[in-house]
Amino acid sequence: MADGAREPAEEVVRLGLVLGEVGQGLRRNLSMVVSVVLVTFISLTFVGVAILLQFQIDQMKGYWYDRSEVAVYLCTDLEVDCANQAATQAQIDAVEDELNGSTLSPYIERYEFETRDQAYQNVLDQYEGTAIAELASPDILPEAFRIKLVDPDQAEIIIDQLSGMPGVDEVKDDRAVLQPIFSLINALSITAVAIAALMLVAAALLIATTIRLSAFSRRREISIMRLVGASNRFIETPFVLEGVVAALIGALLAGAGVVGIVQFFVRGTLVDQIPTIGFVGIEDALLVVPMLLGLGALLAALSASAAIRRYLKA
Repeated sequence: MADGAREPAEEVVRLGLVLGEVGQGLRRNLSMVVSVVLVTFISLTFVGVAILLQFQIDQMKGYWYDRSEVAVYLCTDLEVDCANQAATQAQIDAVEDELNGSTLSPYIERYEFETRDQAYQNVLDQYEGTAIAELASPDILPEAFRIKLVDPDQAEIIIDQLSGMPGVDEVKDDRAVLQPIFSLINALSITAVAIAALMLVAAALLIATTIRLSAFSRRREISIMRLVGASNRFIETPFVLEGVVAALIGALLAGAGVVGIVQFFVRGTLVDQIPTIGFVGIEDALLVVPMLLGLGALLAALSASAAIRRYLKA
């Protein structure tokens, strides 16, 4: 019974010793700890931004691709390519016959005819309060067929079949217009990941250096612990925890930075300026925070453990 009661007490004493060593190490190497915090903060902020950019790409693709259409714009009397001749009713009917025909109908989920007035109203709804809405008028907007495909990847079939028909000015795939935007965001995401990877390497090296300096400054204590029979694991633990604590502080700051970017830049600015695009929200940023904490803790634990083990073997 006495031995059973003594074991928890010994564990408490060991925990107290370990935490005391952690606090002492953090105080002795305060400047290096601050450096670790800052490097971890910057690197994990880039990681968080890269993750958010991927969320943004997935969200935009899910929203726009589900609503993507092939637009068949009909000739107007303002189009030089149409010899300034608007599409006649017979030409419009011919296009509709093609859409209903056996060749194209299997690829079409639905379609609708958009008049000039409807096109004008859509412009007002989409660009309300902008210069585009002020300059638009029904007279300059073309009539069009808006086609929703069963499989958006088969847009080329519709484009090839309808392009060049009398009364047809242009056939456009909406996804082709959006793809450069996705490519740009994806390039930014890759750039952020590359910068983050370099910064994470720098953070790992800085954590390892900090731990080795901390171990060197406490070499007498380490020698004494070895003499009294302390295991390598017991000696290593405070140093690993020092690195983890510093990295977690940096990760928390990075998480706060990511949430701040979404709250004040994305939701506070971009949403108002570009209301037609669905942007990532606070809930997405909050999903990123645990990822950053986990990555920061793992990075610190691995680099600190490798550094102290190498030092103890030297």
